[in-house]
Amino acid sequence: MTSILVLGAGELGEAVVHHLARHPGRPAQTTISILLRPSTIESPSPHHVPVIQQFRDLAVSLVPGDIASLDVDALAEILAKHDIVISCTGFTAGPGSQIKLAQAALRAGVKRYFPWQFGVDYDTIGRGSAQTLFDEQLDVRDLLRAQSKTRWTIVSTGIFTSFLFNVFGLLEPQSDGSVAVHALGSLENKVTATTADDIGRMTAEAVYDDLEGVIFIAGDTISYAQFADIVASVTGRRILQDVWEVSTLRERLRKAPEDNLAKYAVVFAEGKGVAWDESNTLNAKKAIHLETAMEWARRNLKV
Repeated sequence: MTSILVLGAGELGEAVVHHLARHPGRPAQTTISILLRPSTIESPSPHHVPVIQQFRDLAVSLVPGDIASLDVDALAEILAKHDIVISCTGFTAGPGSQIKLAQAALRAGVKRYFPWQFGVDYDTIGRGSAQTLFDEQLDVRDLLRAQSKTRWTIVSTGIFTSFLFNVFGLLEPQSDGSVAVHALGSLENKVTATTADDIGRMTAEAVYDDLEGVIFIAGDTISYAQFADIVASVTGRRILQDVWEVSTLRERLRKAPEDNLAKYAVVFAEGKGVAWDESNTLNAKKAIHLETAMEWARRNLKV
């Protein structure tokens, strides 16, 4: 029997649990649990109740625990009851959370650990980037690589597709009905993007295929010029292409050094480690179609 524990029930955690539970390759004796704050499990909120019910319908066990308040030893005690631990607790958990979870996984002696590294290629970006949280991700990698007891898997996904369209502020409607589309660094710069649901799907593939090390997936890899074309095609509106130069974004960050989006913008404008060739991804090798940026925009884009 193999026991899998997922940490966190945000958009990604829900997708991972769903695909783990429904995957046709799931061994019959595999159990799935999810770590949630006690307040979330007991919440009467109309947001939480259907999510909790969904987990129960999938025969997923609910494990109470607050990552923010528990220390490494307390977390290790929880994780030690499981064979595979998948962290879907992102940067919102605060600085230090990723290294704390990795330390707890190693102290617990779990057989396999999937850290929260669902994003860019941190190895290529390196230390000292504008996004200071990325150095902690490299600390996690160093910690995992320095030992051999716990096998580990990192799923590099690129930016979440919804983040690219909705959060970065790259789309700016104009009073005349046109849309300004801002490119980070240059129109030729590229970005890899994958939906949360597809990340969950491919994480389940990596679990049941027993993959380890750093693997890459991609829903799409597009330039900002192609991004503008997608917006034009889906909205039918006139597009005004604009480039936010690295120097401009660095100056914006200098004036607002705690602005998290400004930090991300500089990294993506520099264009290193944020995009990769789709032909070398796990989904391409397995001939699994993931949702493209155009497909996502046709379903969701509203400007």
